[in-house]
Amino acid sequence: MVRPGGRSARVQASVHTAVRELLQEAGRDALTVPLVAQRAGVTPSTIYRRWGDLQELLSDVAVERLRPDTEPEDHGDLRSDLTAWAEQFLDEMASASGRAYIRDALLGDPDGSNAGQCSAYAAEQIDVIVARAVDRGESAPDVETAMDRVVAPVMYRILFRPAGLDAAYARRLVTDLLAAPGEGDR
Repeated sequence: MVRPGGRSARVQASVHTAVRELLQEAGRDALTVPLVAQRAGVTPSTIYRRWGDLQELLSDVAVERLRPDTEPEDHGDLRSDLTAWAEQFLDEMASASGRAYIRDALLGDPDGSNAGQCSAYAAEQIDVIVARAVDRGESAPDVETAMDRVVAPVMYRILFRPAGLDAAYARRLVTDLLAAPGEGDR
C-alpha cells in the first residue's frame, strides 16, 4: 500500500511535471522514459517500476490532467448550470490537448480503470449540478441519465465523428435531456 504524501507523492508530482514540460517543449515524439527521468530527477527504473512503460505514464498524466480543478459554476437553475458545464466540457475535451489526453488515458489503460476514473470525474461534476437543482426544488434527471444523454454522445462524437462539435451541439443535448418526460428524475 502506497502512503499518501511523502516520497511517493513527490516522485509522482515531479514525474508528472516533467512529462507536461517536455510535451510542451519537445513534443510527444521526442518523449522518452530516460528524458522524463532526467528532468524529474529520478532514475528510469523508478518510472518503469511505478508505471511500466511510457504509455502507462502518459495515461496516468492524462487522467490527472482531465480531473476538474473546481466545482461547476452555479448559474441559478438546472438548465443554465448544465448547459454551461456541457459547453465547457465539450470545449475542453474536443480541443487538441483534450483529445490527446483522452487518447493517452485510453491507450495506457488495459484494464479500463483510467476510463472509469475519467467517467467518475464527469459524474461528480454532474452530481454537484443535480444536487444544487434538487436543493432549489427543481426536478432534475439522475446522474446516470445525464451521463448517457450528454457526456456519452459528446465523447462518442469526439472519438469517432468530430464534425459539428460546438456549443450549439452541447446546448441541444441538454435541451433534449431536460425535455425527456420524467425519465430518471430525482
